[in-house]
Amino acid sequence: MHAKNRIPSSGHSTPSPPASPLRSPRYRHGRKSGRFRPFPPERTIAHRLAWLFLSVLLRRQGIFLFAPLIYISGMLLYMGTVSFDVVPVVKHRPALGSIYRSPQVYEKLKIDMNGDNSFADAIWTIWKNSNKGGEWRPCVNKSSEGFQAGKSMILGCSALPIGSYVNDSLNSLPESNGYIYVEANGGLNQQRTSICNAVAVAGCLNATLLIPNFHYHSIWRDPSKFKDIYDEDYFISALKNDVRVVNKIPEYIMERFDHNLTNVYNFRIKAWSSIRYYRDVVLPKLVEEKIIRISPFANRLSFDAPPAVQRLRCLANYEALRFSSPILSLGETLVARMKEFSANSGGKYVSVHLRFEEDMVAFSCCVFDGGEQEKEDMKKERERGWKGKFTKPGRVIRPGAIRINGKCPLTPLEVGLMLRGMGFDNSTYIFLASGKIYNAEKTMAPLLEMFPNLQTKEMLASEEELAPYKNFSSRMAAIDYTVCLYSEVFVTTQGGNFPHFLMGHRRYLYGGHSKTIRPDKRKLALLFDNPNIGWKSFKRQMLNMRSHSDSKGYELKRPNDSIYTFPCPECMHRTNKSEDSRSSSAT
Repeated sequence: MHAKNRIPSSGHSTPSPPASPLRSPRYRHGRKSGRFRPFPPERTIAHRLAWLFLSVLLRRQGIFLFAPLIYISGMLLYMGTVSFDVVPVVKHRPALGSIYRSPQVYEKLKIDMNGDNSFADAIWTIWKNSNKGGEWRPCVNKSSEGFQAGKSMILGCSALPIGSYVNDSLNSLPESNGYIYVEANGGLNQQRTSICNAVAVAGCLNATLLIPNFHYHSIWRDPSKFKDIYDEDYFISALKNDVRVVNKIPEYIMERFDHNLTNVYNFRIKAWSSIRYYRDVVLPKLVEEKIIRISPFANRLSFDAPPAVQRLRCLANYEALRFSSPILSLGETLVARMKEFSANSGGKYVSVHLRFEEDMVAFSCCVFDGGEQEKEDMKKERERGWKGKFTKPGRVIRPGAIRINGKCPLTPLEVGLMLRGMGFDNSTYIFLASGKIYNAEKTMAPLLEMFPNLQTKEMLASEEELAPYKNFSSRMAAIDYTVCLYSEVFVTTQGGNFPHFLMGHRRYLYGGHSKTIRPDKRKLALLFDNPNIGWKSFKRQMLNMRSHSDSKGYELKRPNDSIYTFPCPECMHRTNKSEDSRSSSAT
């Protein structure tokens, strides 16, 4: 028997052939008689055609060499039959917050807003944190020691105490090292920065400060001098125990320069320079020349400085700078009228700094709802005020991104919606501090509808009262500043020097609390771009924003912060409640 044959043979020794291998199960199951059919009967005609096409390609692989020619021929045929006069446009959905839709939001909320009587007027309840844990009190005129010696001024300036400005003696001031003449550029409060910084520099260098000259600017177009805006005599008197201030240079010095101060050596000082730079670089030249000029001077002294420098700044800003008698008198008159109008609210009123003048709208590069007319107006204003700045090659302006980042000025309509959402009803008296509002007839209408008791300096004062200031933007701003300073609530809408100085000044007057609403404009951009938002949801967001402003009323100065916005702790010291009660009982 053959080894592979397990069946007994019939006497023959021929081996049996090996058994056939088993077929694959897929061919074993369901096998039918007859010829093999490549297409199962259940496949459709489409399947069969596809199978046939793939089979041909796989068997004739050379056809792939002709595939590019076939593709190009098909494209040429397609391009010859399709018209390209109309190019398809891919529409992108704008990002939330990038479009100005506030008018639609106002129309959506108006009915529910006017019918909401769920809470009392916010003017009575807004500041809940203004007296917690005591308060801050001014301390810039506590010291009466005066300057110790000229050496301390020259070498350190950190050991220079500020004397009480009511002291009539000049004996504590050593001999002056020379005269400093600065040119203050910018608007009202940028010039104020220059003045206070000049006082600090002059004191530290033991120099005599010449009353600063105000540089005429094409934007503000105000030729006012120092004495037109500030009380010059009071300024000199308030600083006399700390810094010498004069309104003219001695004749023997002026003769050296042909009576022309532009011939005086001018320092081009880098922005935010330290007081050490003035001591090491400027002082030797001052001692040599006996007079130097620094132009321009805005922002030429670092915010961070030794304590004595900061106290000189405090003394200049909060005690020595007082508006001239005519401006101060009119400002106080308008304050009295606002308090009289708001007698039903205890004489409390809201002041709003609205930056929606044409130049501000143009500078922001934001797009509102004025259409082609607005676009043309803004183009002309940018070219007039900033020739070529916005049309430089390569400069890309993205209005949507600017709005999302909270950089667009709030419109009058948005300010009104925000304040109504924060709980101020339509009986609230509002003082609006602003220049000429862009397209005022249209843009102011919603705000006046929401707050019919709104007032401006033009509405409060007669034409005769305002006539001396009409053509002087800085003097008009000084009047606005005075009325805003004494309001119960101050609302800032766009930043800048005006609200920053006011916040600091209000902190100085009101125990360290700024009593200022600072809206989150990034959040507002999202809310105002949602026409489907409901009044309750909107109001809840505004009340949270109001509460946040209250909690941020007390803030200490951090590195690189301005002392003119954050006077604590360099200009003020903190008292606790027990000290307050003792002082009140003593009086």
